[in-house]
Amino acid sequence: MDQQKNNWSAKITQQSNALDLEAGVFTWKDPRQIARSLKHSAETSQRRKSPPFRSAMSMLVFYINRAGKNLEPEQKAVLEAAKKELRKLFGRTE
Repeated sequence: MDQQKNNWSAKITQQSNALDLEAGVFTWKDPRQIARSLKHSAETSQRRKSPPFRSAMSMLVFYINRAGKNLEPEQKAVLEAAKKELRKLFGRTE
């Protein structure tokens, strides 16, 4: 069952029905580049059901939560910084 959960979450991040993500976006080292990519994906998606900010942030949070303890601390810090960058790009406050 645990393997089934891992496969499910990997499939979601790789083949999201709501966003077309750039390959490896969550492995990049630049938070601003990650945020720009997610923003672009959310704004150009014709399949998303939520507003662009919510779709982009949801995908980022989903990945952080699902990667869990397998996520390197350095990469988790980059992804957390990407959340702040995403808020800035959409003109949101924390």
